[in-house]
Amino acid sequence: MAKHTVLSSGAKLWRSLAFAKSELRLDLTLACGQSFRWRETAEGHWTGVIGGRVWTLTQTDDTLWYHIYQSLDRQEETSGRKKGAGVSLQLENKSDNRFKEAVKKEEEEPVAVTPVHPVVVIPVHQDTKEDEEMLRDYFQLNVKPGDLYKEWGAADHHFKHIAGIFTGIRMLRQDPTECLFSFMCSSINHTSRIQGMEERLCQSLGAPLCQLDQTSYHNFPSLSALADTCVEARLRDLGFGYRARFLQQSAKQILDTHGIQWLEGLRSAPYLQARDALCTLPGVCTKVADCVCLMSLDKAEAVPIDTHVWQIAKRDYNNGSGNGQTGDFFRKLWGPYAGWAHSVLFCGDLKKFRNLKEMLHMKRPKKEKLTVAGKKIKIKKEKIDTVKYIKAKAGHHKKAKKSA
Repeated sequence: MAKHTVLSSGAKLWRSLAFAKSELRLDLTLACGQSFRWRETAEGHWTGVIGGRVWTLTQTDDTLWYHIYQSLDRQEETSGRKKGAGVSLQLENKSDNRFKEAVKKEEEEPVAVTPVHPVVVIPVHQDTKEDEEMLRDYFQLNVKPGDLYKEWGAADHHFKHIAGIFTGIRMLRQDPTECLFSFMCSSINHTSRIQGMEERLCQSLGAPLCQLDQTSYHNFPSLSALADTCVEARLRDLGFGYRARFLQQSAKQILDTHGIQWLEGLRSAPYLQARDALCTLPGVCTKVADCVCLMSLDKAEAVPIDTHVWQIAKRDYNNGSGNGQTGDFFRKLWGPYAGWAHSVLFCGDLKKFRNLKEMLHMKRPKKEKLTVAGKKIKIKKEKIDTVKYIKAKAGHHKKAKKSA
C-alpha cells in the first residue's frame, strides 16, 4: 500500500518551487476555512486534491516542495504486475505448458502506460512546468501579499498590528464547483463537521484517486453526479439534512438553465453580477456567494460577512452595520484586494491559531484601565507602579479630607 511521503524520506521524490515562506504560509492558508479537504498528514506536510490529483505540500524558508501521487488505477496495475511476477516464479517448477499459459495470460493483460512517477514517462521539463503552473494558479502566486500588507497597514493601524504575526496568508483559486458546493455545506455549521460532510460527499459521489496508508482520496463530484435524482436521499442518509435538497437542486438548475461551463464563466463577470447570479441558486445566501466569488471566481474585492467578521467589524472598527454596508466599509478601507485583507483578520480571530495570538499579545504593551481622580485612563504595564502610587496618594488625600 502506498504511503504519505515526507520530505525527510528523500528529496528525489519531490519537486520544488522557489517561494518564500513569508509570502505563503501553508499552515495558515490551508487551515483557515477556505478549503475543507486539506489534512496535515505529517508535521508541516499537507495532503489534498488539486486538479483531480493528490498532492502533498511542505515548505522550507525559501522553497515550496510538492509531491504528486499516482492514481488508484495505476497503483492497482503496479500491484497486479508485482503479484503476476510472483506467480510466474512459482510456475517455473511446474509443467512448461502451464507456464506458457500463465505467460500468455500476463501478455494479454493491459500494461500501465504511466509508472509510479509520471516524470519518468513525460518529459521532465514539460511535466514540471505544467505542475508548477497548476500550483501557481491554485495559490495565485502572481499576487504579492507583502506589498499589499504594506498598503493595508498604512491605511489601517489595527491591520498593521495583526499582520506582523499572520503573514503569508493567500486566497486560494479553487475549482468553482467544489468551492460552491463546499460552502453550501458550511451554513450554520462548524469546520470539523463541514470537513466530515465533504469527505462523505466525495467518497459517495466522487471518482476514487488513490489510497495512502489507510486514507482513500476521491475527486470532488461532478455537476452531473450531484444533479442525479437519487442524490438528495443519498445525502440525507449521510447526514446532510436539509442541505441535501439544496445541493441536488442547485446542480440540476445549473445544468438545466445555464450549462456545465456557467460557473467558470462567472470569473469574467463583474463582482456584483456574479454574486447576484449565485444567489439565484437554492440554498445560496450572500455570504456563501461572496465566499465563492473570493475563493474561486477571481473577485478579490468580495468580503464574506459571517459571525467572525461581523464581530471583528463591531469590536475593532466600531462598525456594526448590515452585511452589505460592512462589506462596503472594508472595501473602502482596504481597496480592490479587500477580500485578501479580510482573510488575514479572519484567520487572526480563529481559536485554532491561539498560540500565534499569544505571541501577538506578548509583542503588544499591555494596557490597564485605572481610575485616577475620578477619570478612567489607559496605561502601559511598565507604568503601573507609578500609577498605583498616584492612586494610593489620591485615596490618602480623600481620607484626610473626611477626618478633617
